Amino acid sequence: MVMKTALIDMYVKCRCIDDAYRIFKDEIPIKDEVTWTLMLSGFSDAGYGNKAMEILNQMMSLKDVRLDHVALMGMCSSCSKSGALRQGKCVHALTIKTGFGDNNFVGSSLIDMYANCGNLESAKRVFEGIKARDVVCWNAMISGYGMHGYGGDAIGIFSLMKGSGINADDATLVCVLCACSHAGMVGEGISLFNHMVEEGHIVPNLQHYTCMVDLLGRAGRLDDAYSLIKKMPLQPDAPVYGALLGACRVHRNIELGVEVSNKLFELNPDDAGFYVLASNMYAAAGNWDGVKMTRVSLRSKGLKKTPGLSSTEIDGIVHTFMAGDKDHPHYAEIRESLKNLITKIEAVGYVPDTKSVFQDVPDDTKIDILFHHSEKLAIAFGLLMTQTGTTIRIMKNLRICSDCHTASKFISKAVGREIIIKDANRFHLFKDGVCSCSDYW
Repeated sequence: MVMKTALIDMYVKCRCIDDAYRIFKDEIPIKDEVTWTLMLSGFSDAGYGNKAMEILNQMMSLKDVRLDHVALMGMCSSCSKSGALRQGKCVHALTIKTGFGDNNFVGSSLIDMYANCGNLESAKRVFEGIKARDVVCWNAMISGYGMHGYGGDAIGIFSLMKGSGINADDATLVCVLCACSHAGMVGEGISLFNHMVEEGHIVPNLQHYTCMVDLLGRAGRLDDAYSLIKKMPLQPDAPVYGALLGACRVHRNIELGVEVSNKLFELNPDDAGFYVLASNMYAAAGNWDGVKMTRVSLRSKGLKKTPGLSSTEIDGIVHTFMAGDKDHPHYAEIRESLKNLITKIEAVGYVPDTKSVFQDVPDDTKIDILFHHSEKLAIAFGLLMTQTGTTIRIMKNLRICSDCHTASKFISKAVGREIIIKDANRFHLFKDGVCSCSDYW
């Protein structure tokens, strides 16, 4: 049993999920909470949302296995990554049933789960129900507000935390800076960073500097961001430069972007994401020679672009869509529904943003590519499969493109629904034609 569990752990860490599952399924007839949790985490971390939910459902029905706080935290994490709110609520009920409702580790995991599933009110209720909050609980709530764009609320919770006598840690500063970044609160972020460092409680690490570069870069202060990198007392790593390159793409500063991307390729030559980011920067500026050069480098290294994926939970099942996906069993219905939606929103002002297609192809081809973006497919499917008035919740593995962002605003107003999309950066709540991010993301 111990040897088999160790093998599962090894295969999971090596991302050999099929091998891990084979041992789990065929070679361990009587499983304990450790093996169940390992397999759940394996599927969840590898992006197999439905398989993770299968394991989760089996775990929740176990009669002869005592689930501990580690298993419950793993279950929360799995729901968080899949955006499986319905399953997450069941896990919450299970934590109370098993007597872990007052456990701070489980409590902070529940806060994180609800926040990541787009239900900030439930996250708040869990937070307020924890009697003796530690720094992890406070950080989870600050982070929750931050990812939803409520920078002022995040700072308010941070102030309450200090007032309650809890000392901030490294993670607290990361959470607060991220919150300021998403809300465009540049001055507040700089002030908090300087104050916490000057107090001597925290020595800034690379993650803190990455947050600061992101804070400045999002606001278009690229020169200030680059100056900070040059002056920082630590050797900048790939995430630090990556934050600046992302800002160069958004603000179309190719000159600085080229310099930064070259540093990134030296630091981390095998990260496909940085090549794609550089390629998209060139494409946004119409520099197709730069796009070609970057993509040739990507292919020559045998690297592959991460496909855009959007998932939505319907009746406890996670449905995942890939950009350009025409193989879904409901594709014909989805296409017809989406076609009607696009016609409807075009009548009230929506115009496809072909600049969101980073390929040198004719405009009609670009429009078809935009039509098949994973976010739009997931939205159309969600509208088809849920009752009128139901909130559509979508998890996106990459940054939402400008066109899908605009289309989602129009769709939310046209159908009278709230649409919540969590992309790689933050949450977007689309309601009555407006996004909670105020178009700052």
